[in-house]
Amino acid sequence: MKYCRLSYLAVVLGLSAGWGAPAADFADLTADGAWCWFSDPRAVYAAGKIFAGWIAADGSVQVGARDSATGAIAVATLAEKFEVDDHDNPALLLLPDGRLAAFYAHHARGDLHFRATTKPGAIDEWTPDRTLGFQGSGTRGVTYANPVMLAGENDAIYVFWRGSDFKPAFSVSRDLGQTWSPPRVLVQRPGADDTNRPYVKIWSDGQGRIDVVFTDGHPRDETNNGVWFLRYEKGAFFKADGTRIGGGDDLPLNPARCDRVSGGPAAGRTWIWDVAERDGQPVVAYTRLPSEWDHRYHYARWDGARWADVEMVAAGRWFPQTPAGKPEREPHYSGGMALDPEHVDTVYLSRPVNGVFEIERWYTPDGGLTWCSAAVTSGSKTANVRPVVVRGAPPGEPYLLWMNLGGRYVHYTDFHTGVKINDRPRPAALAPLSSALEPQAVLSAMERVADWQLAHPTRVRPDDWMPAAEYTGMMALAGISARPEYLAAMTAMG
Repeated sequence: MKYCRLSYLAVVLGLSAGWGAPAADFADLTADGAWCWFSDPRAVYAAGKIFAGWIAADGSVQVGARDSATGAIAVATLAEKFEVDDHDNPALLLLPDGRLAAFYAHHARGDLHFRATTKPGAIDEWTPDRTLGFQGSGTRGVTYANPVMLAGENDAIYVFWRGSDFKPAFSVSRDLGQTWSPPRVLVQRPGADDTNRPYVKIWSDGQGRIDVVFTDGHPRDETNNGVWFLRYEKGAFFKADGTRIGGGDDLPLNPARCDRVSGGPAAGRTWIWDVAERDGQPVVAYTRLPSEWDHRYHYARWDGARWADVEMVAAGRWFPQTPAGKPEREPHYSGGMALDPEHVDTVYLSRPVNGVFEIERWYTPDGGLTWCSAAVTSGSKTANVRPVVVRGAPPGEPYLLWMNLGGRYVHYTDFHTGVKINDRPRPAALAPLSSALEPQAVLSAMERVADWQLAHPTRVRPDDWMPAAEYTGMMALAGISARPEYLAAMTAMG
């Protein structure tokens, strides 16, 4: 695999994702929030607002809304002091009438909870908390939630979770969450008992297709837990090449009948991070774990004939802050990675740089053979981990969120972290621009535009002409402005 290192390539490809600023320079979505990566969507965009869900340090389940026009943030608490455990973060779903639904659960105890806003675009009023009856007969409760809606099935809601027997399960509602079908186990290895726990990530086109990527076990427990793929469409399950695996009568599906993504037993320990699809070709982001100190980020793409699996970059070791003299309880917690679902050739990842986990944007123009990267954060004092792309965010809007360890993250039950957004804090007020056609007035207007561009990094296709125009203008401004940040931004991007 090759890496782009020439600055002109970075300019042409439009790789600026945040200009490499320290995490402290970015706006807070919340100063008190954490999440796991197995409940999604964690963040969605609608009606000019970003909605995201997290768990506060006291265990409260919360949803925040950030107005893109004003930067104002509102926070609603769905369940006060629910459980101090970041596995409980809510997964969000936009309903057809613009209201927001939230699904959340305790970690391995209890049932799946459901609430919805009472009006579109606002989070101040919610329906009463309701459990959905998915706990089952296992000794452990429901964990995680992954809801999707299929417009092609008359707005049917599918929700996936880890069941009380540790197996991936799902249910369907065809009346917008009022009633639900009996839970079904999706995949299960023949003869597996409840010590075997597959992990699942979900993507959907919102119309009729659901992509599922899963491991057949936890990397702590199994030395060769493979990464597998299947697709749901029109009541049946398929491989990436369209081969039918089975229908509802064949559940639970044997992983061996699905696509093996990870390249065979030689892959060793693995864990999944994301899945998305473009033009019928799914992409999977996952980690291989040669050792607890050596995590490797992988990008696997179905090219129409096979799974092309490449190693992107070394990811360092775990990110939790291990107490001195004690073994790390979660050594397979990588910094994390996320696909941009609108541009699956773009990956956001967290890896240690100069001893601190930083967020980077990686882009491939050729399915993973070559990569270019740019810093989102750099020079940070505290770790930045678990990035996520806001679902449905339009171009020009902030779209990337991540956890910042400004407080602590010792364990998923012992944390006080914040959530950052790729936007800069806005000034309280801006002086009015002069309409005079004088050099200083024109320069002031140019600087105002440049400041906005730096706070709203471009996210367009690499063959678009807009980044080239933006960077050319920024370089010209750097030659006449007394402010050094414009040249510094171009230098850092390059």
